[in-house]
Amino acid sequence: MSRSIHADLDRPSWAALTTRQTHLGAGDELARRYHPNVAPFAALACETRVAYQSLYELLLPHEQVVLQSVESMWPMDALQMTHLGMVDQMVATHHGAASIDDQDVIPLGIGDVNEMLDLVQKTKPGPFGTRTCEMGNYIGIRDQGRLIAMAGERMRLDGYVEISAVCVDEDWRGRGLAGRLVSLLRRDIEHRGETAFLHVFSDNRSAIGLYDRLGFELRRTFHLTRIAHADSGSTKPFDTTVADKELGVTRP
Repeated sequence: MSRSIHADLDRPSWAALTTRQTHLGAGDELARRYHPNVAPFAALACETRVAYQSLYELLLPHEQVVLQSVESMWPMDALQMTHLGMVDQMVATHHGAASIDDQDVIPLGIGDVNEMLDLVQKTKPGPFGTRTCEMGNYIGIRDQGRLIAMAGERMRLDGYVEISAVCVDEDWRGRGLAGRLVSLLRRDIEHRGETAFLHVFSDNRSAIGLYDRLGFELRRTFHLTRIAHADSGSTKPFDTTVADKELGVTRP
């Protein structure tokens, strides 16, 4: 990888929000965020007081966003910062299998949002909103018309696409559905000449084991921090939810 790509992977939200996903967010040259119904992530051009002030001005008093950083974030008087945990970034290091069973896999889109939200509510894969499916391609599996598994693309930056929202209904787990969906997304990403990557909480050993078997390797570990107005009075925790405490993926 080139040095510039390394820098992009170190700040994937910023790289996405200033290039291929600018239309899905708001902000300026110092701070940017996704629209709230797209994703909860925000990013800074650099960690300076003026950049934090710009981020503060992007937030309504009741809102909160999540920042991913290589180093732990230093406190700011105007912002409430809560450390959510450590997140592993894993990158596909070689081409996946040429043949993957895709006969029952279907594309998902805006017309499927209510069902996607229902599955997310049941499985708690991480943040997912009414417009998250606009971030990239989403695919799923149905059983007798019921959506039982899905996965999709989230952050998109030059040369790289993040796989996220990997979730399987509890009654259908253990059948390899998550691995199939991830492999299919990865195959399509690679056919476009790009590389797949993903994020998972560092203590989620089962998901990390799956992604390792699928050919993803640890690249870097990040801090994940929730940001809100210090004077908002909000104590509502960000939903990292407890289904193995994952970011954008659920237990396979």
